[in-house]
Amino acid sequence: MKAQFITAEDVQKILGVSRSKAYQIIRGLNRELKSEGYITIAGKCPVRFFNERFYGMQAECSLDAGNPQEA
Repeated sequence: MKAQFITAEDVQKILGVSRSKAYQIIRGLNRELKSEGYITIAGKCPVRFFNERFYGMQAECSLDAGNPQEA
């Protein structure tokens, strides 16, 4: 089963940023979602929304076994 949410640890690995920067990115994405009326979970963001915002498309990011890769 593919992960539906991306965590700060995943963002850190994918983007090569610090843990605090990864949490800052997640908070920003969740702020956007909340302003659009969505319910959010602290420290997690939907993978699809992350891909749309960072890659400009609905690419699927596989998070299986802790090795993020494009599917």
